[in-house]
Amino acid sequence: MSKEKLRKKLINTRKIKFRNQTINFIKFNRILKKFNLKNNINIGGYYPINSEIGCLEILEKLEKNNFKISLPVIKKNYNMDFYEWSFRDTLKLSQHGIPEPKKNKKVFPDVLIVPLVGFDKNKFRLGYGGGFYDRYISKILKIKSVITVGFAFSFQEILKIPTDKFDQRLNIILTNKGIVK
Repeated sequence: MSKEKLRKKLINTRKIKFRNQTINFIKFNRILKKFNLKNNINIGGYYPINSEIGCLEILEKLEKNNFKISLPVIKKNYNMDFYEWSFRDTLKLSQHGIPEPKKNKKVFPDVLIVPLVGFDKNKFRLGYGGGFYDRYISKILKIKSVITVGFAFSFQEILKIPTDKFDQRLNIILTNKGIVK
């Protein structure tokens, strides 16, 4: 099945099965401990749209525990960067209808939480098709190491994601039911 057909099928399934769930903070915190990550690092998250699994509760708890938080801002030519953000700050709507930070302090997250349309056991992901996250992960890995954590519903797992040379494998995928190792 082509990426486009698979994407459409998975998005429709997600809309039908969506139940406003989030990832368990304790499970996410285990990942931080596994990599020996402490507060004062930057966690890049996302603002959930289109029935994506939520991550805002985790980001809020992390901020309360002195982690720095950032969210993506979409740029021209299918690029994006992450900007520092706090729950005390207001957001603006992008041209794509996605809430983004107003601040201009660009950061390079130490941990990047990535939304998924679909994923497989090899930790490849399927996104919306713009390649934003694949480009960003490729770019940041040239600057520093980053831990990439995909967030998804367990039902978004499929046998095999079609991949090409630009697709970036994630370090970990965390679902509402557990960790994909």
